[in-house]
Amino acid sequence: MPLTERISDVAHAPIAHLAGGVVTLASIFVGVLVMFVAYVLAGLAGKGVTGALVRREVAHGARFALSKIVRYVVLLIGAGIALTSVGIRLDALLAASTVVLVGIGLGLQNIAQNFVSGIILLVERPVARGDFVRIGDAVGIVSDIGMRATRVITRDEVTIIVPNSQLIAAQVINHSVPTTNLRIAVNVGVAYGSDVERVRQVLLDVASADPELLPEPAHEVRFVNFGDSSLDFSLLVWISNPREDQRVASRLRFAIDAAFRAANIEIPFPQRDVHIRSAKGLSLERD
Repeated sequence: MPLTERISDVAHAPIAHLAGGVVTLASIFVGVLVMFVAYVLAGLAGKGVTGALVRREVAHGARFALSKIVRYVVLLIGAGIALTSVGIRLDALLAASTVVLVGIGLGLQNIAQNFVSGIILLVERPVARGDFVRIGDAVGIVSDIGMRATRVITRDEVTIIVPNSQLIAAQVINHSVPTTNLRIAVNVGVAYGSDVERVRQVLLDVASADPELLPEPAHEVRFVNFGDSSLDFSLLVWISNPREDQRVASRLRFAIDAAFRAANIEIPFPQRDVHIRSAKGLSLERD
């Protein structure tokens, strides 16, 4: 028997019978090849969609979401064709494995929930790639929305892996929607007896001198409270880049401290006055 015929016999020899189909080495090779081609086509399709949306000047987050959805669809179709090429009948496989799929679904409920949440994030886009978000105590930029989890890069350049279900079920603050404008509050206390109108004007002058603050909405000074040791004020200003909130707030505090020193406005430290009152039966001995 010629070598080619032997190779053909080995390649087409039945290995297993699954879901009414015959699996051979040749069918496995064809299935792997189809999946590889589907992977390449998914990447090309995603890039093609991104390029087309760029030309239409579609927002970055929308381009990323649509590109991801197209890739998932192409890969899903490729997986179905690959299984069919291997020799597995999908209709028979699904009918025969219903109980098994239910068991797997219960065991992998968390993974399935995160996958569905990822699809919801890509379709509804409450959070998109590039958004500046606050999730619990974590603050950072969304770098990628995957099938199971979302990656957030913090200010410290640390990547946090957040399950997609948490972005759907938990409270998430998105500082990029509807605009990137953010109001920050810088709190300061002055000594009792200070001229409150002068304090207000000094705070407004400090805000007006900062070129990175937005002129609209206008800067605002609020008299917050009569504190235990100070009169408490809050300077409210707006910035266009929410990622700079801490840096801007720190710069304003430096400027406020210098302005108060120049205006002889005292920033008090916490203090307590203790009053001793005479009481019946209390005697003081003197030498």
